[in-house]
Amino acid sequence: MRSFTIVLLLACFHYAYGQQHIVVSKQNYSLAVVENEDTLFKCPIAVGKAYGDKTMRGDIKTPEGTFKIVSIENSSRWKHDFKDGNGIRMGAYGPWFFRLNVPHFSSIGIHGTCKPETIGTRDNEGCIRLHNRDLVALKPFVRIGITCIIEKDKSDD
Repeated sequence: MRSFTIVLLLACFHYAYGQQHIVVSKQNYSLAVVENEDTLFKCPIAVGKAYGDKTMRGDIKTPEGTFKIVSIENSSRWKHDFKDGNGIRMGAYGPWFFRLNVPHFSSIGIHGTCKPETIGTRDNEGCIRLHNRDLVALKPFVRIGITCIIEKDKSDD
């Protein structure tokens, strides 16, 4: 009984004090992995072209709120046409796609890019875009169920 109590206490301690999560700042174009008060990883990002919270398909906004990673997908062969006159691009999402459980929007996630020059800008359709090298460095921190907090955007006044 005593060993069960110790294991239970350790599990509660880890859950309360050792929980890693991802924090996305749309204002600062940054993503961080945080545990307690410590930043374990940080990198620059690109976000949706429009300011504010995502409310409808095609509004080119990055959602705001607290979400979970629901899948980790190999996206190295995925294609996309950015409607920029360059046609369909292979590897558009980089090597990985970390899908978020955003209500009503199943295609929102954290992923890499074939357009590294866009990092640090508002240049996408609503996902969180990273340099591919940063995505690879982020992957060891990511697991199914990890929390991702996307902070509110600044006002577009």
